[in-house]
Amino acid sequence: MKITVLEPLGVEKEKLEEIARPLIEKGHTLEIFEEKSTDIEELKRRVKDTNILVIANSPLKGEVIKAASDLEMISVAFTGVDHVDLDIAKENDILVSNAAGYSTPAVVELTFGLMIGILRNVVPLHKVTREGGTMEGFRQRELHGRTLGILGTGDIGGDVAKVAIAFGMKVIAFNRSENEELKNLGVEYMSMEDVFKTSDIVTIHLPLNDKTRGIVDQRYLNMLKKDAILINAARGPIIDNNALAKALNEEKISGSGIDVFDMEPPIPSDYPLLNAKNTVLTPHIAYASEEAMVRRAGIVFKNIEKFLEGNPQNVII
Repeated sequence: MKITVLEPLGVEKEKLEEIARPLIEKGHTLEIFEEKSTDIEELKRRVKDTNILVIANSPLKGEVIKAASDLEMISVAFTGVDHVDLDIAKENDILVSNAAGYSTPAVVELTFGLMIGILRNVVPLHKVTREGGTMEGFRQRELHGRTLGILGTGDIGGDVAKVAIAFGMKVIAFNRSENEELKNLGVEYMSMEDVFKTSDIVTIHLPLNDKTRGIVDQRYLNMLKKDAILINAARGPIIDNNALAKALNEEKISGSGIDVFDMEPPIPSDYPLLNAKNTVLTPHIAYASEEAMVRRAGIVFKNIEKFLEGNPQNVII
């Protein structure tokens, strides 16, 4: 079998080859492309004779999948797979797996980093301190005692809840199903409307799909307290980001921490959130710790091993 890594996975080539060693020793071949490409014809060339394709978060269009006539599996080095044309993959009997769980610690940590960055005004005070200024005029607020609303209590949202409790926060949540372990820890489930109305901070940990796209719209933003903060380290299009920028600039909410957008960075200069008040922005880094990249590569190649053994894991379709 030929295995093609279509784009960089955030791990050095030598380390990647080490992780893939069990497959190589069984006679499978490994081709690694160390530069991303957005050129459709170049991508078609790269995949044309591969049997197993590894991608990260770059879009994989149907026409590229169709060009890989011998393709049997796509091992996605990411949790979400909304960037893959799943209809074409299914149509061509191609199994798609993901790397669920690899980034959980990294995303949880950045989520709280964004919260603290806003509450303690870390970013503006960094600049002020370098310019010889003081904290005068800047608020300093604590996580302790605040109510955190979590949208989505899967692995990441669930761990966010546990950390929040350790910080001394009250935790409320919205999810399709209720997690009994979290309820036993004191998490209270309620409607999405009540989460927005009650929370001091709302953090999003939902998947992106047809039901969640644009779900956090102006109506929900209007439910937030004026002193509330919104965090998104999940998927950008879950929020109506134009409405969010408007709410921030009109000071209808207190601040926002955003790691994901309606597109992958670099972000166009006219994108509204770039000029929104009291907003900490990061260029989609929540998942990207060094440790998470190694975990991710391990899962990706373990998925391939399991597929070749006839016992696939982390299967999406």
